[in-house]
Amino acid sequence: MKPIAHASSTAALQPAVDWPAAARIAARLAPPGPVAPRQRLHDLVGGLREAAGTAVGHVHEVTRMAPDGVPSPVVVVDRASWARANTQSMATMVDGIEDVVPHPLAPAVQAAGAAEVGAVLALLSGRVLGQFDPYVPGGSPGRLLLVAPNILQAETSMGVPARDFRLWVCLHEQTHAWQFAAAPWLADHLRDRTRGLVTELTRTSAELARARIDRKIAVVGKAVLDALRGRGDTLVDGFLTPAQKDTLADITAVMALLEGHADVMMDAVGPSVVPSVRRIRARFERRRDGEGRPAFDVVLRRLLGMDAKLAQYRDGATFVRAVERKVGREGLNAVWAEPGNLPDAREISDPRAWVRRVHG
Repeated sequence: MKPIAHASSTAALQPAVDWPAAARIAARLAPPGPVAPRQRLHDLVGGLREAAGTAVGHVHEVTRMAPDGVPSPVVVVDRASWARANTQSMATMVDGIEDVVPHPLAPAVQAAGAAEVGAVLALLSGRVLGQFDPYVPGGSPGRLLLVAPNILQAETSMGVPARDFRLWVCLHEQTHAWQFAAAPWLADHLRDRTRGLVTELTRTSAELARARIDRKIAVVGKAVLDALRGRGDTLVDGFLTPAQKDTLADITAVMALLEGHADVMMDAVGPSVVPSVRRIRARFERRRDGEGRPAFDVVLRRLLGMDAKLAQYRDGATFVRAVERKVGREGLNAVWAEPGNLPDAREISDPRAWVRRVHG
């Protein structure tokens, strides 16, 4: 690493988070998965790999997209492995951000960051069914992660056919893989926008660090109260400037597109491919909405932005369906042609504005 200009000539750049420590913490705190006989777990892993392979052809047919390259590798993981993989991806996403840190970070600061990241990923590890990861360390192609214990738990609790549900999940995740393959610029675009936002936050963090402790407590306290009352967004919103909120809104719009598009496509294959698709969708939506969740869980979801994630699915799906009604699926696919064709925060809520801008 190169020396920091503001520090001594021997000082080296340091990441804001001790990523190896974050990986260890996340893996250690990840809750254990459901208990099942060895043969059932063996069949689960084989069934997920088969479903991921089967999904590729259906995604190609239903999306009408023409990506370059070969299908992404499929990795079936447990919760701890998913959490570790995401620390690696996050480190890759923000690599180079330490360039804006004006002085070497104390080990205690890095350790605190590791604890925070590790704890959040451990919590999420029990909820995620699958994920396409375009930020594999070392510049390798993206990979498809399927979290076996969570899929097993979901299909069991919802009482849906295992074969159908596994294929349905893989249709969603393979659609994500298709998106990044059809738009090879997309991963870098998202990474650059995210790095830009994190850089701005890092540059202004010194000002936040100088703030009085009672001010920090007040901001956090207001976020908690808003979450309890069903208002507000995520904990981080209390620390963002208006410009940073605008940048985050545009990044969120792209994520809404990706999630909504995958949600629409996974259902578009229809009952001829997934016979119980309507039953799965109905029961899965009730699961997403958190039927019967304790109040603490609901508040925690809001503070971590998990409710915002659910809104992404719905806003993005509404955008996709509205655009398709106007210009068809081929017209929708113009969104993958170049960065300028991505919807912004306003257009994701006003699909007609996107159609007018892109299609005239």
